[in-house]
Parts: sequence; C-alpha cells; structure tokens
Amino acid sequence: MALARRPFGAAAKASVVAVAAAGLLAPGVVVDRYGDAAAAAPSTAAVPGPIADWQHDRLAAGVDLYQGTVSGRPGADHWTVTVRANGAHLAAEPEAETLAGRVRAAGFGARAETVSWPRGSDRTGVIGVRVRVGEYDARAEADARQKALAAAGFDAVSEWTGADGAPGTGVARVKVAVIDPKRYGGAMKGTYGTGVAGRETVSAMAAGDDALLGVNAGFFVMEGKDGVPGAAAGIAAYDGELQSAATNGRIAAVLRGDGLRPEFKKLSTELRVRVGSASAVVDGVNRVPGLVRNCGGVGGDAPTERPQHDVTCTDPDEIVKFTDELGAHTPAGEGVEAVLDASGRVREVRARGGAVPEGGSVLAGIGSGATWLRTHAKQGSVMKLRERILDERGRELKLGPQDDIVNGGPELVRGGKVAVNYAADGIERAGARSFAYTWGIKRNPRMLLGVDRQGRMLLAATDGRQPGHSDGFGLGEGAELMKSLGAVRAMALDGGGSVTMTVHGKVINSPSDGTERAVGDALLLTR
Repeated sequence: MALARRPFGAAAKASVVAVAAAGLLAPGVVVDRYGDAAAAAPSTAAVPGPIADWQHDRLAAGVDLYQGTVSGRPGADHWTVTVRANGAHLAAEPEAETLAGRVRAAGFGARAETVSWPRGSDRTGVIGVRVRVGEYDARAEADARQKALAAAGFDAVSEWTGADGAPGTGVARVKVAVIDPKRYGGAMKGTYGTGVAGRETVSAMAAGDDALLGVNAGFFVMEGKDGVPGAAAGIAAYDGELQSAATNGRIAAVLRGDGLRPEFKKLSTELRVRVGSASAVVDGVNRVPGLVRNCGGVGGDAPTERPQHDVTCTDPDEIVKFTDELGAHTPAGEGVEAVLDASGRVREVRARGGAVPEGGSVLAGIGSGATWLRTHAKQGSVMKLRERILDERGRELKLGPQDDIVNGGPELVRGGKVAVNYAADGIERAGARSFAYTWGIKRNPRMLLGVDRQGRMLLAATDGRQPGHSDGFGLGEGAELMKSLGAVRAMALDGGGSVTMTVHGKVINSPSDGTERAVGDALLLTR
C-alpha cells in the first residue's frame, strides 16, 4: 500500500488504490443517508483529488464525508510467523542473524528481513531486523507452525504481513470528513463527557450532545496502575479550563471559539502555587501524584522528563491539582490534600482521597510535596495558583472561555510536508527499537486531524488490525494521506482500539476491539 508521490493519482491507481465509488448519483445530487436534507455536491475543485471518486455523503452544508479503500497489489499479503528476540519483534543485525541460525538449526526455514525508517521521518537507515518463518494462505497454517516453534523453545507469534507497512501491500478502509468553517454554522468542541475521570464511548458522548459527527480525541489513562482511568495522558483543556498538564513538547490541537480552525502547537505547561512568599511547583492536574502517563513532566521524573509514549514515569515528590470537573473522589494514598474553595482559601487539610468542592479545587502532595503543603496550607490561608501554557517558542498561550485543547501525536505534516518526529514525540525508545516499529511503522487503526490550504478541517479515520477487512496505516502512510488531501498541518490523535467515528451518534467504522471502546475524550461537531 504505497502512498507515493501522487497517492491515489490516476497513474498509481492500478497498483496503489482501489476506490469504492458507490453512492454518487447525477452531478450536483447527493443521497443523504444520515437524515439531513440533501444538498448540492461541492464543485470538483473543492474535493481533495485523492478522494474525488470515493463514496460521498453531504452531512450538512460545509460538512462532507468520503469513504473509500486504499489497497496494495492483489495477493501481496499472507500469514507468517515472527520469531522474537527476547520478546522484541526487531533485533540488531548480528543478533537477528544468530537467532535465524538457531531457528534453521532446529529444522525451520528462517529468513531475516531488514526494516528501515520510513521516508519523511526524523530518522534514516535501518531500524532493525526481524526473523520470520514461512508464508501461508491461512492463519491456521501459521498458527500450527507457531506452535511447533514454541515447542522447540522459540518465542514466536503469527502475523499478517499486510500490517507490516511495506509498499505495495495491505488494505485500509478510510473515512474522511472535510469541514469548511466558511460554510458550516456549528462548532467543533472537545468534551470529556460527564467527568474528567472515567471513560465513555464516543457514541454516548455524541448522542448526549446531539452531535452531527463525533471522533475519539486524545490519549488517556486506561488502567488504574497508570493513574486516573479516563483522564488525559497529555495536555487537555475544555471551555478554557486546563484539565491535564502537557506532555512537554508534544503536539496538540488548540480549538478556539467554534473550534473549526484548529491550531497545531507543541506545548508545555508551567504550574505553581504560592502562599505569601513561599511557592512550589505543581507537577500535574487530575492525575495520581507520582504517576506521569506518557512522561514529559517536570521536576525529577524517572526515568525521563522527555515524552515516552505508553510509559508511566514516576516521581516520589509531587503536588498535583484536582479540579471540580474530575467527576470522582481524588485518589487515596500516602500524603495529604489541601481543599480549596473558589477563592483559593484553604478549607481543610486532610488525608488523600475525598470530594473536590464545587467551584473549588484540591492540591494533593506526596513526599516533599506533602511536606510543603503541611507547612504552608494552613486552614484559612489563601493559595494562589498560576497556570501558564507555553508554545515551542516559549510564548504564552492564553485560553478564552470557549477554547479547548486535545492532545495526541506525533505531528504528521508541517508546512505541507511530511514531518514525523519519532524521537521528539516519544515514539522511539532508547534500547527498545521494536516499539517505534510496532506502534508507528506497522499499520494500525489511526485517527488523523489536519487543516488544508483552504482552511478546512480534515478528519481521517482508518480501521486496522483486521486482516481481510482493513490493516490501517503506518504513521508515515497516514502523513502521506493527509499531505495528499492538501493538509498543511496534521497530527495523529489516539489510535488503535480507540478509533471511532460516529454520525448522528451511530458508529460508522469498525473498531478493532470488536466493539466500541470507552475513551477519555472526544471531538464533537455540534449544530
């Protein structure tokens, strides 16, 4: 499934793209399958070239939905068995050759395949080598060989090669929403649903707000061992209020006013609390003190203060703010909490774990953070909190009462060019070459957000991890798609099993979990 210089272009259609073109009638007429009044189709010039022949539905004036399929060469994909080295899909070349030799000595035909960094990323050259056995038409055959390898003492897994990300292979079922802020009178808003804590499905959030279109938004905490389930794992703000601190330096989408003209910025946050002449760093917002999901925090986090996707960093000495939008009691544990009213006055100092007062907030401290609160958070004293959001140039980003921020990553397109930075965004891990490969280079379900040269918002969702239906996109392929749609800026939102697109509250894609996943937040196109 190569997204080459002109993906989906006429010259490449035979080998690159299969287009599902059902749903188009006579010029200027569109069947509305979603309950809105039918409207005239946009002019040919207004339709991004790669999707001009795709199934098209007008959801509302200025909101167009395109659905199609991107595919590689027929018969290019098959089942195989990957033999892992110490649990990793990729190894350095000498290690891979040694492993392949051991597999061959055990009576299996093994091959070593080199995997390189994709074009347009911040890295070049070879990322690693994978060891594989056999090519099979049916998964059952691959599974049988996998069991034989396991019985021989090897760590082996059955895999579908359509997910590899190799040019000319794979299939992706894609849905693209094009939203023109000059023609659409509604708004795109971020929402956490009923509370920052807890998870809800996109369809439930969309139905609750009677949204025309809904998609999953940013990364979030999935399990209690990593923090507050449902809370954002990266910066998040809704209605002008910061609800999660930044994964410092990672890309985010800022939705101002009606939210139809997203700004893409790499953000950091600076938070402090002051009582009289004493002040302290506030390490985070609405998360378990000591646990920093996706890392990128401040103040001595281990193992790093740099972004590290799907890693939970730790810090034994923290102060964390909880807002009344949390929607749950604060997490219990060692340390203390200062309970503040709307004016910042300390109502009480208590053990950790309790309600956040309406209109107020709670500061929870552990380690030296707890010591600071015990010393300075006296009942009746006033604590002043300062929150600053900074862009990559150090300029302060101020939010209005209708402004939202959703996190994600990595950045995909900048200045109309593919620009995927694995290292800066925490996708590449030192000593763990397989993570960037399995999470970023291999094909997965993706939700992509961008803006084109005409100022239109682009939302692209692809199903994945479903052999025979859809493999998804690698990050580089997703970037190439957005570029081909005319995006001048684009980023990835949360992907994998979270990928969901709804129309009128109904899911229109095929989530990879087999059912719709409850997520932390969503983007809803309201009317």
